[in-house]
Amino acid sequence: MEQSFYDQVFELARLIPEGRVTSYGAIARSLGAGGSARMVGYAMAHAGAADPPVPAHRVVNSSGLLTGRFHFKTPGLMQELLEKEGVEVKNDKVRDFKTLLWDPLKEL
Repeated sequence: MEQSFYDQVFELARLIPEGRVTSYGAIARSLGAGGSARMVGYAMAHAGAADPPVPAHRVVNSSGLLTGRFHFKTPGLMQELLEKEGVEVKNDKVRDFKTLLWDPLKEL
């Protein structure tokens, strides 16, 4: 059976190392769907029900903003989870985003 787009997104997101982040667009590009960053965002909004769990808190927008934070139980939870992994967040944005960016096209 062929994997759905969401399943492909979830599988890739599970590979993001602790303490690193990636963007919706980076995931889309690595799946050969460069114009589908928004669809990756939709997938992340549904990641809470996925099994095994998906570290959706590690997926941010292309400038490091925590745009998905409202899809968590509380708006602050995404930041809390990142900070537990050593990722510094200020004003809803990942500090040192370019340094912490995990690009699947380059890393895998």
